[in-house]
Amino acid sequence: MMRFLAIDSATEFCSVALSVERDGEQLVYERGDELPRQHSQALLPFVNQVLQQADVTLASLDAIIVSQGPGSFTGVRIGASIAQGLAFSQNLPLVQVSTLAAMAQACWRLHGSERVAAAIDARMGEVYFGTYQVEAGLMHRVGPEVVSEPTKLAQVLSPKVMDCVAGQRVATCGTGWETYSQALLEVLGSKGATCTKTDVRLPHAVDMLTLGRHKFIAGEAIDAVDLSPNYLRNEVTWQKLPGR
Repeated sequence: MMRFLAIDSATEFCSVALSVERDGEQLVYERGDELPRQHSQALLPFVNQVLQQADVTLASLDAIIVSQGPGSFTGVRIGASIAQGLAFSQNLPLVQVSTLAAMAQACWRLHGSERVAAAIDARMGEVYFGTYQVEAGLMHRVGPEVVSEPTKLAQVLSPKVMDCVAGQRVATCGTGWETYSQALLEVLGSKGATCTKTDVRLPHAVDMLTLGRHKFIAGEAIDAVDLSPNYLRNEVTWQKLPGR
């Protein structure tokens, strides 16, 4: 019976989700809310609530799944620090999942979208951008995730991305599309893509459960000490917990 706890605080939406297998059925318990600047106060109570609701202990988990970013620098750090601390306390492995991939997975879960262009408003006139394609119910990245000014996105996207969207229907999600929709539409439209807006704005820990469980089974879990958030901006570095 596999058990996973997912934690995400990389954007305005703060969420946790717990999956527990019982009698051949996978049960999911979740808590989340849009809480700007309150993630550090909300995350641990959310964790305790889902554990109590499912009547399981932290020590009984197989792994903790955590958002690796990209997203808010502070939000990513808060989630990473809490996940790392919980993992150290019970000697649990960690699984890192991209926030952009989680949003793409939500598009598949909610709308059956097979190709997704996810964009998060990165502030400073830039977006975090990633393109995904579904395979066997799981979203897989096409080309690297990037950070770029929307008008310069075509210059940094890999040929694989442009080939993937060329002449295809592409679902869009994330706050980046709300802020820079025209510029992003021009980039994908230049390849003949037909873009359809979805209601997926922010990542949710529920979708990180799906991707994280697959990565755990595939042997992609890491030791807590090796946690390394992905900010996409080179000048930001992760500092491990003191003494680790």
